[in-house]
Amino acid sequence: MSTPLTHIGPHNDIVISTRVRIARNVVGYSFPHKLNLHRSRALMDDIQSAVKTFPEHQGEQYTFTSLDQLGELERQALVEEHVISPALLANTDKSGFFYNQVKGTSIMVNEEDHIRIQNMQQGFQLEEAWNEADQIDNWLGKKLPYAFDETFGYLTACPTNLGTGTRVSIMLHLPALTLMGHIDGFIKAVGQLGFAVRGLFGEGSEHMGNLYQISNQITLGLEEHEIISRLKDVVIQVIQKERLARRNFFDNKKIDLEDRIFRSLGILSYARRLTGREAMQYLSDLKLGTSMGMINTCTLAELQTLMELIQPAKLQQYCGKQMDETERDRQRAELIRSKLSEGGRQHVYE
Repeated sequence: MSTPLTHIGPHNDIVISTRVRIARNVVGYSFPHKLNLHRSRALMDDIQSAVKTFPEHQGEQYTFTSLDQLGELERQALVEEHVISPALLANTDKSGFFYNQVKGTSIMVNEEDHIRIQNMQQGFQLEEAWNEADQIDNWLGKKLPYAFDETFGYLTACPTNLGTGTRVSIMLHLPALTLMGHIDGFIKAVGQLGFAVRGLFGEGSEHMGNLYQISNQITLGLEEHEIISRLKDVVIQVIQKERLARRNFFDNKKIDLEDRIFRSLGILSYARRLTGREAMQYLSDLKLGTSMGMINTCTLAELQTLMELIQPAKLQQYCGKQMDETERDRQRAELIRSKLSEGGRQHVYE
């Protein structure tokens, strides 16, 4: 469903994507975990009616999909594409989502809250992602009575989202900080500033391919612009530290760095079986080498697309069949070999 990644945004050597999510609930309906099937359908109809009223025919750009219309593989692929969240899968008979592929915006219905507005941008684009999500929030708020309290702000199913109901996150590629042994200190320091560091798919997910997601933990007592400003300052510092670590690694351990990157290139070019974790790590090394001008086998955009394609559900969709883990490992290796050889670019620096 997602558009292939043909471009990458600002600070693309380190920042993969920017995401803003806004949680809202509608007066007159119980929280999703208390809603019966009849009431959840009524809520979907109310939200769909509100979407149709978006100005300048904007609502026509949103397609609605009920999760119970999709198979398990299709649902999981949407999670891997970050179109929907893993939490939306908890109530497949009562949940759905609107999606605008051009804008990168989804409106999830009956996740943890009635409405989760999400916008994703490539690279480091906090203000752009916020403006898109905020606009949708304003349009929906004109037609739907949001649950709001003068003291606690927007009311949410989980108390940690009270206040603005806004979560902002940045996906970062931090191989040098990880390889230099600085990542634990980074996670601790970021936590002390009120931000959480999570894995590829958010809370509870593991870190793979040196990808880390930084997001705000506090939504109560802060205005949206404060949340965005604070996160922006933190991410700028992290970008600077990662670039410094890369330079230090190159200056002080050049042979080690070359060996790691070219070994990974060799394995990916010839391996016949690769687990998801192995492939993500080796592709991370190639991204590091590419961003530092050490190899030119693929572009950063191509490598990021490859990281997305090798996820379990996306891989099965790409191959057009369901596969067990052993077959996925074989097909993953074959796909990577094919993509690396497509352009015929094998230039490496001397």
